[in-house]
Amino acid sequence: MTDTSEKNYQDEPPAKGRYPAYVVCWLLGIGCLFSWNSMLTVEDYYVTIFPHYHPARVLTLVYQPFALTTIFILTFYEARINTRLRIIFGYTLFFVCVLIIPLLDLASSGHGGIGVFIGICLLSGGFGVADAHVQGGMIGDLSFMQPEFVQSFSAGLAASGVITSCLRLVTKASFSSERKGLRKGALTFFFISAAFMLLCLGLYALVFPRLELVKYYRKKAASEGSKTVNADLAAGGIIVHENSNDMETNKALTRLSNKELLHQNLDYAIDLLLIYVLTLSIFPGFLAEDTGHHQLGTWYVVVLIAMFNCGDLIGRYIPLIKFLKLESRMGIMVFCFLRFGLIPAFYFTSKYGNEGWMLTLCIVLGLTNGYLTVCVFISAPNGYKGPEQNALGNILVLFLLSGIFAGVTLDWLWLIGKGW
Repeated sequence: MTDTSEKNYQDEPPAKGRYPAYVVCWLLGIGCLFSWNSMLTVEDYYVTIFPHYHPARVLTLVYQPFALTTIFILTFYEARINTRLRIIFGYTLFFVCVLIIPLLDLASSGHGGIGVFIGICLLSGGFGVADAHVQGGMIGDLSFMQPEFVQSFSAGLAASGVITSCLRLVTKASFSSERKGLRKGALTFFFISAAFMLLCLGLYALVFPRLELVKYYRKKAASEGSKTVNADLAAGGIIVHENSNDMETNKALTRLSNKELLHQNLDYAIDLLLIYVLTLSIFPGFLAEDTGHHQLGTWYVVVLIAMFNCGDLIGRYIPLIKFLKLESRMGIMVFCFLRFGLIPAFYFTSKYGNEGWMLTLCIVLGLTNGYLTVCVFISAPNGYKGPEQNALGNILVLFLLSGIFAGVTLDWLWLIGKGW
């Protein structure tokens, strides 16, 4: 066993093992939103069996209060929460909820109805609770490691959308576009998602804590006073010895409060709020219901969502190119406000433009969403100690989910004058 007090953390981290760590972070990022994106990408099926309930908007709106309330509580108590148990609980809840959805459909023989819709709404809320546990926990945990870890996890969040969109295109092509075919495709989709959740649970519980780079950064965070990493260090075969009677150590372990961290990073928090207010006021509700009827038929919405997800994924890799990485705090803020020009662009394109213009706008929406998100997440934690970086990561996710909640609420404004 290793005593963290014997380690000189001025040394460079281990040179080996970076790429396996990046891959695991990427896969865990995919798992964080894979279940929810599975639900989003079968909206064509839900619109068919729940034509009067606006599932594209309602399911997203139900999801957000659960996610926002949970992340608020977890952020407040972040310093005292066992991160390992928090994230394991989140992935387990994802698995349970995504497995129940197809079982609920099978029990009702795919006939829909208000009872089934309420059940799906409750499971959507379960996804929100799981998301807050996993996303906040992982972003906080990775914020005191290498910036590339956060970028890789964030890219995985976007990759989950791309993968689910591609799978949906495959299942949609494999089955007919009629109700029975849509149902078969959706059921296949959810069972695949459940299997992937089990994979992510195993990766986090058994593989991630044993990676040498991960152990290095967690030991470093523990030496700086973090209590949230002790369970994961134990899972990696490391025991942390606390020196509670050492006055100099206690002085070194003092950290900024959440209020102080928020005050110093309020602009970054507002950036994430603005990014997701704009994105979720358009995606997925507006794209699913307000883009009219086109030659692509039922494929149109699926393709639009796929284009957004592809743009989002590409955008999250752009900051890896050094000269394209936006590091100016003022520059990020200005960019976030300029994105609001996409609202009139989508409005007029839906009325007067063709499919090509709408697809282009979806790519731009995704590109800017992913690019700005990563720029904020990898810039904000710089200059802080491990416990502060962990807390700041949770605070930023809180504002991200607040932006999503505001966005899906504002998305209903598109229905004004439509007689819904």
